[in-house]
Amino acid sequence: MCRLKKTPMCARAPSDQPRRRYFLLACIVCCIFYAPAQARGDTIHGALEKVYTTNPEIDEQRANVRVHDEEVSKAYSNARPKASISATGGPQRTLIRAPAGIDQFSSRKYQSDKYSGKPLNATFSFQLPVLDGGKASASLGQAESGVLASRATLRDAEQQALLKGATAYMNVLRDAAVVRLKKNNIGVLREQLRVTVDRFDFGEVTRTDVAQAEAALAQSQADFAAAFGALENSASVYYQTVGEEPKLLQPAPSLEALLPESREDAIAIALADHPSIVAAVRQIDAGESAVKIAESAILPTASVGAQVIQQFDSYFGYPKTRQFGAQVFGQLNVPLYQGGGEYSAIRQAKEQLGQARIHADVIKSSVRAAVIQGFSQFTTAKAAVSFNMKAVKAAEVALRGVRDEAAFGQRTTLDVLNAQQALLTARVNLVTAQRDRVVGSYAALAAIGRLSYATLDLDVMPYDPSAHLEQVQHKWIGVSVPGEQQNEAQSIADRFFP
Repeated sequence: MCRLKKTPMCARAPSDQPRRRYFLLACIVCCIFYAPAQARGDTIHGALEKVYTTNPEIDEQRANVRVHDEEVSKAYSNARPKASISATGGPQRTLIRAPAGIDQFSSRKYQSDKYSGKPLNATFSFQLPVLDGGKASASLGQAESGVLASRATLRDAEQQALLKGATAYMNVLRDAAVVRLKKNNIGVLREQLRVTVDRFDFGEVTRTDVAQAEAALAQSQADFAAAFGALENSASVYYQTVGEEPKLLQPAPSLEALLPESREDAIAIALADHPSIVAAVRQIDAGESAVKIAESAILPTASVGAQVIQQFDSYFGYPKTRQFGAQVFGQLNVPLYQGGGEYSAIRQAKEQLGQARIHADVIKSSVRAAVIQGFSQFTTAKAAVSFNMKAVKAAEVALRGVRDEAAFGQRTTLDVLNAQQALLTARVNLVTAQRDRVVGSYAALAAIGRLSYATLDLDVMPYDPSAHLEQVQHKWIGVSVPGEQQNEAQSIADRFFP
């Protein structure tokens, strides 16, 4: 009987991949699972604090809120006075031929003159609107509704970013656990191959059994490489979302305690307070104001004003002439017919308002569906954890029994390999279910609109969107944004008080 030569088969990353990438991921796995007990690692709260503080998607929405804040300042400007100064001047050459009576022959006489001057005109104008058909107040209402809608959108962006952060965190934990399980499985199958080869040497099994053990080991190595690639992808998403590489990640609890007791309660909370619905309702308010703005185009307007005029060389450019005038006036404008475009604008605004109402109904329907889906997924994952724990225990018992029976020739090598694969599958399913339970709780809380830094009790400095509005809404003049003003003040202070 010939002796099969043992061929060492070790689990390693493909040789054509950069070593640095696998070294980094190996460090991640080691940090997550083999860190000393006293070492303090990153928690999911710590990761979400980084997301809230540094995530660019949240920063983008915060900037969008500040953009809408300026609409309020612009709306206030509609009721403020307007003043301007205009001046014109330049050299002027004048030739005059004017009638000068009738001569003795009853013919028209003319006189001629020519001169050069430098006429200069300066005018100061001041105007204050008194009646604008309600346009100023409607514009203010539209701007304020837009601000509130943008704040609700910011809330939704924050909770979506937090959900992405939690998902990325749990994906790294899951994939690292799967890598560890499949690495251990390689060691188990390598030992199984050694035992099978020894039994083949003693004539207890056939070459087919050895081939089956070799095939199982090769497949486990392929599965390990795939799991390593999945971990690499999860680590890259974690870096993109959190802003740093994952290290020493600690297990994360679910948010089941923060969820409503029933699905019906969750739906009621979501329909009343979900940021997407709040934003849609505020857009309806903005649409109603837009209709009033359009209607103001067919209403009378009135204003009062004053004008001061100073002119030099003003009489046909005649040198040394001077003219001064001052006027206080009132102006009333009653539109009669302006081509019909104003009526089209009113109809269009009303249609847009109807569209906003329909959109709000669509958002409410989608939020309700998301709540049902989120709670269903969470309930399923919660049940899967319990059942997979039982499956792991049963698979462990089955594997021990099959090994014992195989030692007495009652089971084949394939039976042992199948039992080992069943145990590995059960453990991977358990890890996946545990991840799904945690992520599902975050998704369910986000579906009802309550996934926020306050609900999670994150140790962060809350972003207050109202602070910027208070700084700019009553600002009459200036082009520097609040941040630029602080930087300029700091630069001046550093210059004079180093």
